[in-house]
Amino acid sequence: MEWALFGVVGIVSIVAAGAFANKLGVAAPLVLIVVGAGLSFIPGAPTTVSPEIILAGLLPPILYASAVNVPVIDFRRNFSSIFGLSVLLVVVSAFVIGGLLNILFPKLSLAEGVALGAVISPTDAVAATAIGKRLGLPPKLVTILEGEGLVNDATALVLLRSAIGAVGAAVSFWGVLGSFVYAVLIAVAIGFIIGIVTVFVRSKFRDSILDTAISFAIPFLAYIPAEAIHGSGVIAVVVAGLYSGHAAAKRFTPQARIAERLNWRTLQFVLENGVFLLMGLEISKLVENVQNTATSDEPGVLGSVLLALLMTAVLIVLRVLFVPPLLIFVRAGVNAAQRQQTRFRSRLDQLIAVATLTPRMEARTKQAEKSYTQRANSLEQTKAEEFGWRGAVVLSWSGMRGVVTLAAAQSLPLTFHYRAQLILIAFTVAVVTLLLQGGTLPLIIRLTGIEGNDRVADRRSLAGLLDELSATGVGVLDNPELTLPDGAQISQEVLDRVRQDSLLIAESAWERAEHGAGDEGLAQSPQRQYRELRREVLRAEREALLEARSSGAYASRILNRAQAMIDFEETRLEAIDNPSGL
Repeated sequence: MEWALFGVVGIVSIVAAGAFANKLGVAAPLVLIVVGAGLSFIPGAPTTVSPEIILAGLLPPILYASAVNVPVIDFRRNFSSIFGLSVLLVVVSAFVIGGLLNILFPKLSLAEGVALGAVISPTDAVAATAIGKRLGLPPKLVTILEGEGLVNDATALVLLRSAIGAVGAAVSFWGVLGSFVYAVLIAVAIGFIIGIVTVFVRSKFRDSILDTAISFAIPFLAYIPAEAIHGSGVIAVVVAGLYSGHAAAKRFTPQARIAERLNWRTLQFVLENGVFLLMGLEISKLVENVQNTATSDEPGVLGSVLLALLMTAVLIVLRVLFVPPLLIFVRAGVNAAQRQQTRFRSRLDQLIAVATLTPRMEARTKQAEKSYTQRANSLEQTKAEEFGWRGAVVLSWSGMRGVVTLAAAQSLPLTFHYRAQLILIAFTVAVVTLLLQGGTLPLIIRLTGIEGNDRVADRRSLAGLLDELSATGVGVLDNPELTLPDGAQISQEVLDRVRQDSLLIAESAWERAEHGAGDEGLAQSPQRQYRELRREVLRAEREALLEARSSGAYASRILNRAQAMIDFEETRLEAIDNPSGL
């Protein structure tokens, strides 16, 4: 009964923090840590949670929910930055922290120190992206933070496993590297297999409820077998999520995509914020453990906190020193790719200039032209989204720790020296980075003056895309042989009506692009007036529906069907007026 009560209190706290965080000007995770710390003093509060519950129960769905919403194109386009931050920086940070702890505590072996370094090295993108999206960070910067958060957990956990295995055993650098490569490759393979199989199975369902129910099992279908054969379950989950999200547009029904998006966003919101609430709940117990186990030659609570502050400072300095060279290297790679594209274009033009091409050469030329166009568009997008030194400052300061640090710290073996202190150090690092960096990140963003995407340009780009889509769609109506599935001929009146409906969304997008949101000209446009009048009609219809329900004149199944139709129409109008928040 107590667990049920605290579960209700937890849900209420999460929802309240999510509702009021924006008004307070802070990210919800920061509020929840403080709330959790307060709740921990209530008698009977759950102040300890098994790390296995978080690592194997909560982390897979959290990562899948993030991965399924990350565009594969953007992830691939920014892979160099993501790899540098999520692999190289994590490894460097773990070994620097391990070496420092080994110097400060000779009883603590280098492997034990690296294990703690692996625990506190991975960042958590939840707070950073929540703040960034609210304050309008450039999309590329948000993608890098999200990608880093997806991959660095895997790096840290594989490194932690290797470090634990190295305690009291002789291991070589190449042995650790081989284990790491094996864990990654086997996880990628399993993730792809699970993604391909589950997408195929889900594509056969036309019931969005069944489809979404299957999706809830995918993170564990990827995680469990990968871990069972000593691969990285985290990477397997991320790969399965990326593949599923990429395939959704082609393989799933619209109803399934909408249902999955809403359900997973809700689940992600609860699980992510629930972990931060747990962090606050466990702090008092961790302090008590250090007080009960500390001896005269071991650091107490104050000493552990001071050490955590030192570790935090080291991690912040390492990230600040690492980010600028990484971005310079990435930019140099983009410039080199552009030069390569220029040479490729020159050779391709020479090939096209040949008077006669064999059918095989012509097919290869078309494929090369398509490949060139794709790479050119990708490079153009990459150059257009560069964020300069301002983005580097924000990226350097977005080093908050979270979910993995919470769980991995408690998974340290009981045989580790200073185990209680190491766990408290890890938790303190996570809390301090969340409060210090997360609390001041909005100020850093404002001081740097970094600007997000150009909303006017985005509206024009969206309108142009919708124009292309509408033109293709309407082109179907111009086919003189077009008939209905039953072979019936279509009247001109019906064709005109479908054509008008098809052009409505594009025309509305151009209205927003030309006038801007809130512009008086937009309010006077015919399409906007039509939508407002349609809303008034729908409000009247909803009132009539409620009256019909009160009178009992219709069966409930009929009333529910009518309500669903009205809801769908209102949702459609809202999507036209506010496409993706532009």
